[in-house]
Amino acid sequence: MTELLPDERIDYLVHEDLKIIQSPSVFSFSLDAVLLSRFAWVPIQKGKIIDLCSGNGAVALLLSKRSKARITGVEIQERLYSMANRSVLLNNLDDQVNMDLADIKEAPAKYGHGTFDALTCNPPYFASVHEEDFNQNEHLAIARHEIHCSLEDVIRVSSQLVKQGGKVAMVHRPNRLMEILAFMRQYKLEPKKLQLIYPKAGSEANMLLIEGMKNGKPDLHILPPLTVYGENGEYTAELKRMFYGEHEQ
Repeated sequence: MTELLPDERIDYLVHEDLKIIQSPSVFSFSLDAVLLSRFAWVPIQKGKIIDLCSGNGAVALLLSKRSKARITGVEIQERLYSMANRSVLLNNLDDQVNMDLADIKEAPAKYGHGTFDALTCNPPYFASVHEEDFNQNEHLAIARHEIHCSLEDVIRVSSQLVKQGGKVAMVHRPNRLMEILAFMRQYKLEPKKLQLIYPKAGSEANMLLIEGMKNGKPDLHILPPLTVYGENGEYTAELKRMFYGEHEQ
């Protein structure tokens, strides 16, 4: 039986046969993790995938539904790592998914350069942090703000970890797009695929999904925009298809 701490609960993770340990006071997965897991290219049968800034393991768990490749999740916060690791065991995925308590900046030395076919990352979005945010909830502050790793760290490490021709997919905020593109070019990750996410029709985009290829040739494809909520306040048919329908590689 899975042991839970007093503030933890077990939720379904999109798929009714996939469960995840959550904590409203520490960390719960959000839409960005689900979108990233559906957007990213992954090898179907063989290969190695790494998920950086794994949180409670949502992306790594969801990728196990799309690929039989070995999946490694890296998380720096011990409490979140514990939640992710117990979720892997809860779903009997320990033969495929391995969670690691580590600093992503140490990952290339630990796993080797050019080791992975595909990489995903849901990094901290905000470059600065106010002391009151950190004091209020340390776990959320570290997950949301660039306290332990910067955007440049994430992209540099990602480039080091993937093979030549390997894919790196990331979810982030549109106001960081120019930085993302500049760092990807700097570290030899050629942007190949970009999609903007809109909370509702007529609103500004509040998320972006981007994928680059290690030492790829310039050839960026701008995918159709994705709108999350319709006028009725429910998920759009497009989003439901992305969640539950067939997903093309």
